[in-house]
Amino acid sequence: MNESPAPALADYGQYETAWCPGCGNFHILKALKQALLEAQLPPDHVLLVSGIGQAAKTPHYLNAHVFNGLHGRALPVATGIALANPELEIIVESGDGCVYGEGGNHFLAAIRRNVNVTLLVHDNQVYGLTKGQASPTSLPGTVTKAQPHGVFSAPFNPVGIAVAMRANFVARGFSGEPEGLSALIRQALMHPGFSFVEILQPCVSFNKINTFKWYKDHSFPLPPDYDPTDWSSAMKMAFESDRLPLGVLWMDHRPPFESHFPAVHEGLWKVRLPSPALLETLFDSYR
Repeated sequence: MNESPAPALADYGQYETAWCPGCGNFHILKALKQALLEAQLPPDHVLLVSGIGQAAKTPHYLNAHVFNGLHGRALPVATGIALANPELEIIVESGDGCVYGEGGNHFLAAIRRNVNVTLLVHDNQVYGLTKGQASPTSLPGTVTKAQPHGVFSAPFNPVGIAVAMRANFVARGFSGEPEGLSALIRQALMHPGFSFVEILQPCVSFNKINTFKWYKDHSFPLPPDYDPTDWSSAMKMAFESDRLPLGVLWMDHRPPFESHFPAVHEGLWKVRLPSPALLETLFDSYR
């Protein structure tokens, strides 16, 4: 890949969005741009993959390579791209319903594989695109139009699962603190292997329980002496429920998936496709 000049914030674009005023996605987009700038990643070195939902629109509002795919299927697409072209910085960006609901099996597989991909999940505890039904992270008792008697299922704990499976990097941020969130995203981008940042954010239209104030009252920064390489401490923090810790909860250094076959991986993205004439001949043989 050709060297690009050092990026400026304006290089990542400024676009009109379709989000509601006050949506946490605005600050998440701002934090992502700042993280890319501080990591000195030019737009042509970055590819964002998303599924479906309000969070999954984020790549549409950022000047970079984009693949917008099926609901819940962003991670397998990102895995394939990362293996095909290791020179790109691959970021998956989607919401709690898309990643933990429809894409829950892919979330688990991505942790196990440990491909060099960064996953950013906007968690507002509802399905924001489809008018606010409960998501996998909705709290018990949450009443929605689709759950008029309240949510009965226990909420999914993505951070707890990721730490339990010893993902290479696990952090939690809050859209209401964009500077801290930007630092977490930058750390995730720089960490080898699979990196996961859970991002708490309010949905001002459909979630009247988990508001900006609720997140401020129910979260706290990890203490300065916290050790993210201590798995027992990370497990304890990951399963805190009354007040949610913010920061890097866990870091591991398992070799990335790609490192197990460097010779194959190194040359994979350089393989040239057959000529259009040859492809047409092959297609004709199956018609």
